[in-house]
Amino acid sequence: MEVQEEFSIDDTETVIKSAIGSVLTDADYKPAKINDWSNNIISAALKGLQSLNRPYKYAITVILMQKNGAGLVSAASTYWDAEKDGVSKVMWENQTMHCVVTVYGTSVNIDTKEDEELDTTTA
Repeated sequence: MEVQEEFSIDDTETVIKSAIGSVLTDADYKPAKINDWSNNIISAALKGLQSLNRPYKYAITVILMQKNGAGLVSAASTYWDAEKDGVSKVMWENQTMHCVVTVYGTSVNIDTKEDEELDTTTA
């Protein structure tokens, strides 16, 4: 079985949506549950991402906010290999809360031009 090496936004979003759904379906906003919900979403997302069998390390953030008319602005800046690494964000809401989950995937396979040259000269 061939391992797919690129970061797939579509596959990652599917995993995130499933993780959110498994934790927050039918939930009403309760401040006391935020830590548990966040940890459970992250845990479910990491398990799903691991099942994709891709050579990545993942960092996941979860924002849970009561739905009360207030605004939320979120930004991120990354410095990485844009051809291999990636980011995926899913926004979800129900009647009482907003949820934003962001997954950052960094490839564990690092190729350099020197490595490629060595591979072709020793072949």
